[in-house]
Amino acid sequence: MFRRVSALLGGSVRYMITGSAPIDSSVLDLLKVCFCCPFFEGYGLTETSGGSSVTWPNDPITGHVGGPLPCVKWRLQDVPEMNYLSTDKPYPRGELQMKGASVTSGYYKRPDKTAEAFDKDGWFKTGDVAMIYPNGSVKIIDRSKNIFKLSQGEYIAPEKIENIFALSTMIQQSMVYGDSLRSCVVAIVVPHMNKAVEWAKANGKVLSNCFRQERGTQSDPGGPGFQEVDFGRHGNSLQRSQVLRP
Repeated sequence: MFRRVSALLGGSVRYMITGSAPIDSSVLDLLKVCFCCPFFEGYGLTETSGGSSVTWPNDPITGHVGGPLPCVKWRLQDVPEMNYLSTDKPYPRGELQMKGASVTSGYYKRPDKTAEAFDKDGWFKTGDVAMIYPNGSVKIIDRSKNIFKLSQGEYIAPEKIENIFALSTMIQQSMVYGDSLRSCVVAIVVPHMNKAVEWAKANGKVLSNCFRQERGTQSDPGGPGFQEVDFGRHGNSLQRSQVLRP
């Protein structure tokens, strides 16, 4: 029944590979079924000459990036400010660091950036937080770089919040900003226009009115121009000061 789908790519696809950016597990599972071929998922960075890991061709489990290639060594560095430790049970967690022949030795004529990205032993700090499964496969779960501290001492990872906002079909782009002298973060959100039009029609509102500075009151939080965004299970991973406020 999937011959028509497979025929879209000629009908003779032997294998497929994805990289550059994460792919949702449900999408990957669907592609495996539709094209009836092994599907590899790789992981790497520019500084590591591209791919540094790849999944096994017939691995039925998705959501991870496999293990390291023979040309590179990996290790975990504790990130205590984000509660990621290599001693975590049952799965060790921490910032993923790499070293090997495929890893660059530094940035051209930028010793300052090289010193930031590499430790004294030559380990490259990817900035990605990884979790190690018992079989040696790795799952990227967070970012350790680009974090800042709020006035109450809480660390914030803006990229993580932006990625959760991106799960909403109502949001096209977002930017999270924080100041270490403030106790909360702010977000600049660009709504998805097509979805906004659909929402306006479904709720009997004129689109131009939806973007006025109308907001619900404490007694009526669902007033004109206000919509609560449901992030589902991902919303549980946001701290109180990270939740989008009206």
